[in-house]
Amino acid sequence: MPTILTIRSYRFFFVSLDRGEPAHVHVRRENMAAKFWLELVALERAGGFSRVELNAIARLVQAHRERFLKSWYEFFGR
Repeated sequence: MPTILTIRSYRFFFVSLDRGEPAHVHVRRENMAAKFWLELVALERAGGFSRVELNAIARLVQAHRERFLKSWYEFFGR
């Protein structure tokens, strides 16, 4: 699971078994995890985060979307 970026207590990463899915990023903090699609930033799975925190994470995903997409295609190929 390559870590792409760490911001504060959030770790953004990919899961190598996700090759066949559309581009997305996972984010984990403590025992919570969420998944966001990247082509059009959208929450796929909430995993214990509050709505307020998910909104903050979504803003981080949007802000770093190009970096995440570039890393996705470098890791998985186009």
